[in-house]
Amino acid sequence: MKDNMHTKSEKLEAFGQLLEIMDELRAKCPWDREQTMESLRNLTIEETYELADAILDEDLEEVRKELGDLILHIVFYSRIGSEKGAFDIADVIRGINEKLIFRHPHVFGERKVKDSGEVIQNWEELKMREGNRSVLAGVPVSLPAMVKSHRIQDKARAVGFDWDEREQVWDKVLEEINEVRQELGNGNNKERIEEELGDLLFSVVNAARLYDIEPETALERTNRKFIKRFKFLEKKADELGKSLREMSLDEMEAIWQEAKIR
Repeated sequence: MKDNMHTKSEKLEAFGQLLEIMDELRAKCPWDREQTMESLRNLTIEETYELADAILDEDLEEVRKELGDLILHIVFYSRIGSEKGAFDIADVIRGINEKLIFRHPHVFGERKVKDSGEVIQNWEELKMREGNRSVLAGVPVSLPAMVKSHRIQDKARAVGFDWDEREQVWDKVLEEINEVRQELGNGNNKERIEEELGDLLFSVVNAARLYDIEPETALERTNRKFIKRFKFLEKKADELGKSLREMSLDEMEAIWQEAKIR
């Protein structure tokens, strides 16, 4: 860790230099000059996922780099906004400053809170006062389904729509498993099976939330674990001079068990 890091004036100077660089790029670089908010959208999504990967890898140097890429995108959008006469970076920053102050009366006002749960409840109340007609209005439509279900449940909890005891969720998970099995036994109605599987997944996400586990992160860690073990299986098969298609399930299982203890 760097000693003392940077002063506030150094941070402001660095940010000011970024704004100047953005102005130069927009004026003189053919690629940067052609970009629109729409053309940057998918790139921003990609950069966000790259940051998420770096966080899971606990690679702080990569986190630093990816945060820089995201800040560049924020500055880029703001520059385009200023060209349209809609907003500039000052408007963006002032807007979030005002929102943070308004939504934290326990820090910038006289309101008292006992814990983070009460902070979340106050946050949702204040958002409703800002004009949101539904507690769920702030959940982006384009979020990945698992992340979205977690956010939906989190927001419902903030207004008291939740289990009395978190252990109760396991009865719901078991109920949904039984409903899936029942639907599978009823025939091959794919639409009904899909609906019941969706309910099951939603209940598992709910369980993860209640135990303070991020389901998206948990699943991604399992994805990575599976990939590592499967690559080990492929490597071992190659060393044996076989393809996986030529191996029996028992042979693959024996190697898989070996991969699990490595």
